Amino acid sequence: QVQLVESGGGLVQAGGSLRLSCTASGRIFSINTMGWFRQAPGKQRELVANITSGGSPNYLDSVKGRFTISRDNTKNAVYLQMNSLKPEDTAVYYCNADSVLYWSGFSLKGDYDYWGQGTQVTVSS
Repeated sequence: QVQLVESGGGLVQAGGSLRLSCTASGRIFSINTMGWFRQAPGKQRELVANITSGGSPNYLDSVKGRFTISRDNTKNAVYLQMNSLKPEDTAVYYCNADSVLYWSGFSLKGDYDYWGQGTQVTVSS
């Protein structure tokens, strides 16, 4: 019923920038929190940044001052601007939508934790 599609990953040199985009599709009524997680090889998935529907952001300490999260509620989209990238930022980045209300027929239903397919970000030294 709800799908997340990401774009914008790639290969960049240390110090460079990338912008990730994620759009949620489906008969969406509202999304509470949208965000980005990442998972590096051999490591657990970690929250990079998220943002509430009201626009309040939250960041992983190691990306504060370098990454900026934003969202467009009219498009059900979330973005992650990543500047001053470091090799340790290399990971698969996943978009997440939490507490989603959507229409199923004429009924409003809710669900948690939708995930995108992931996009690879590689930062070379």
